[in-house]
Amino acid sequence: MRIVVLAGGIGGARFLLGVRAYAREVGAEVTAVVNVGDDLYLHGLKICPDLDSVMYTLGGGADPERGWGRFDETWTVKTELAAYGAEPTWFGLGDRDVATHLVRTSMITGGYPLSAVTEALATRWQPGVRLLPATDDRLETHAVVDLDGGQRAIHFQEWWIRYRADVPTDRFVFVGADAAKPAPGVVEALGTADLVLVAPSNPVVSIAPVLAVPGLREAVAGSPARVVGVSPIIGGAPVRGMADRCLAVLGVACSAEGVGRLYGGRRSGGLLDGWLVAPEDEGVTVPDVSVRAVPLWMTDEVATAGMVRAAVELAELA
Repeated sequence: MRIVVLAGGIGGARFLLGVRAYAREVGAEVTAVVNVGDDLYLHGLKICPDLDSVMYTLGGGADPERGWGRFDETWTVKTELAAYGAEPTWFGLGDRDVATHLVRTSMITGGYPLSAVTEALATRWQPGVRLLPATDDRLETHAVVDLDGGQRAIHFQEWWIRYRADVPTDRFVFVGADAAKPAPGVVEALGTADLVLVAPSNPVVSIAPVLAVPGLREAVAGSPARVVGVSPIIGGAPVRGMADRCLAVLGVACSAEGVGRLYGGRRSGGLLDGWLVAPEDEGVTVPDVSVRAVPLWMTDEVATAGMVRAAVELAELA
């Protein structure tokens, strides 16, 4: 059995723990296609927040309290940068984390594509799944905001971290998406998958940038596999993060039904065959999509693997 997961952020990383656990039970192969829209250069270093969150989480090195970055992190580099007045000061790089960025940046400067760099970094962490960036090309999520009396675009990370998503926002744009190509192996994985899962990641800034890469939405919609999504919204509130503010920018209701309809049913031009929602949202309907209510709190690996098992069962019925 081959499983492909579209993922991003902490929710996607934690969901993949359950996917990996389920895959080990049944002998399945897992490929994670990970968002790169959060990527940026800081202090001359290539930062890939979502790829690193997935890699650290699956490799046992993530901070369990913050949910991002390295466990037992120190912050000497951040303190020294601040002492120099080096901007930006709103984005902190931990000392252990900096080592990853140094290796990545050196390899990219040496001519290696991001997918090859990710594979090399993963040899240390042994995540147990194949990690692929959605694209090797530059693709950055920017928010178009009203600031200082005018409208301008800022990187999503600045919108999210510096401004806490609390500035008037007109829209999100995926800079570079038009010219991007799927990373090697991504389309092939979707074309040979037995099941495609859309993780309970932020649909606007974690999943949408993946689908913005030319050819990837079509590859998901045209996959021979069933496509089952997992709602990141439980009882009208995000499981984690500020997906509600992102959805508001699009004018989409912050609800399991709102996100399900945003993805849409495959038979009506969307992506989904099945949609898992929480018991709190039982009764939700999405046109042309089979909906099932199951517990969605990722309290531990066993509970998350149960979510994956429910997705497999729903795929068989959809």
